[in-house]
Amino acid sequence: MASTGLQDELSCPICLNIYTEPVSLKCGHNFCQACIEEVLDVQKVCGTYSCPECREEHPGRPVLEKNRKLSNIAKMFLVTPQLEGFGVTCTFCVHAPFLAAKTCLQCETSLCEIHLNIHNSAVDHVLTEPTNSPVARKCQTHNKILEYHCCQDSSCICVSCFAVGCHRTHKVEALDEAMKKKKEKLGKDLDKLTSQVRDIEKQLENLLDLQVKKHKKVSDTKKMITSVFKEARKQLEEKETWILDSICKVEQKIESQTSDLIRELEMQKESMLRKMHQVEKLCTMTDPLLVLQDKETNSNEFVRSVDPGIVTKRAESSNKKFNEGLIMARLHVAFSDFVSKMKKVFYKNTADLLLDSDTACHNVVVSGDEKFASWVDALLKRSASPNRFITFCQVLAKNSFGEGQHYWEVEASESSFWMVGLAYCSIPRKGARIGCNKQSWCLNRAENGYCAIHNSKEFTIHPKSPIQRLGIYLDYEAGCLSFYQLCDSVIRLYTFHATFTEPLHPAFLVWKNGWIRITN
Repeated sequence: MASTGLQDELSCPICLNIYTEPVSLKCGHNFCQACIEEVLDVQKVCGTYSCPECREEHPGRPVLEKNRKLSNIAKMFLVTPQLEGFGVTCTFCVHAPFLAAKTCLQCETSLCEIHLNIHNSAVDHVLTEPTNSPVARKCQTHNKILEYHCCQDSSCICVSCFAVGCHRTHKVEALDEAMKKKKEKLGKDLDKLTSQVRDIEKQLENLLDLQVKKHKKVSDTKKMITSVFKEARKQLEEKETWILDSICKVEQKIESQTSDLIRELEMQKESMLRKMHQVEKLCTMTDPLLVLQDKETNSNEFVRSVDPGIVTKRAESSNKKFNEGLIMARLHVAFSDFVSKMKKVFYKNTADLLLDSDTACHNVVVSGDEKFASWVDALLKRSASPNRFITFCQVLAKNSFGEGQHYWEVEASESSFWMVGLAYCSIPRKGARIGCNKQSWCLNRAENGYCAIHNSKEFTIHPKSPIQRLGIYLDYEAGCLSFYQLCDSVIRLYTFHATFTEPLHPAFLVWKNGWIRITN
């Protein structure tokens, strides 16, 4: 049994065969070089490396160190005959065991080449490949060699079972013939399994590719969002600096004017205090000549009437120059400019959406800016057009999307009937409502609630509040069309997955006083 334990120690944990060019990891476990490199290549896709034996993780792809001593031991083990446990030994070689060449089923003994020659010269018995259990190759009922295969019971039988036993009425075959048929069947099964394994490997490969692509897409999206908000912060800081500078300039001007008024009033106060002092002094004098002959107090300008209200009005007039309305106007301009720039970033893949009045049904009014569509009861007199919808109150946008990623927003009436979606230009103009065919996808607002529709299949939606603002996102190559409710937060309502084969036009339906407005 020592050879069995040695073979276990010399077997690779991955392929379970004797080591071939063994290498070691830092944790001390050994593997065939080809086996561990294949495992590391698979782990590379996931981005984490670990030992298949102990699961110890490595920060990067581990360095493989050749284990030359283990390699030499494995090679010696392979070239050395392993008699115990791995080979059947000769029954008669007691002192020095040798591998058996054949096993005699009648004698139930195994013989090496020397004893086999002696045996064959004495008797003519059935020989088979060396086995430690020749009894298993005999019939348990008749103790005879199994020579036939019963097709009905799928069991191996002896000649007595076939002649007089319970299998005498069954269809039987010689073992070689039955083995040949079974091998043919196994070959077919193997082909099927091989094909299934290839399909699974292909699916695994596709999933790994998809995982890598998704990871890259998520990474690119994160970078894009980071870049957008970095630019947004930069622009907001610039606008903040601009507005604060404007306020500071106004503040400095007001402060300067107020300081001048304060100095003026202080000078007037000082002058008046001097005159008051002089008057008080004259009032204490007893000499009439000095009092009456004082030239300064006799002047008409000595006590000049001063109206403090004039200065106050001048101060209030200066204070009015700090106009909060002006600041709010500048804030509005700043944010309008900021939003405009951000729209260019977010909507860079989507042109300005406009409704095509040539496709509008006679009950649909399209506004002058081609952004608003509403339902009217009376038929409008319009020129004939092959693109015009006839049966249903629908209209398409002029824009079409045949590639890339796109996003736009729509407002809709809260209680009236409407549909918002996408359609191929090939959608029939008569008798075809968007969502009710293979050429279109839509979100529907009806009297009984909301639902997503494609090819007449409805998928009920239960928003927490009535839908008034919608965000629509299209990823053409990925075959993804999503609808979002825009309220206090952004809520995904439904996502269609399809393989688009034609350019898509934004499509709309309005009815019974319903309306829609494109907001970008």
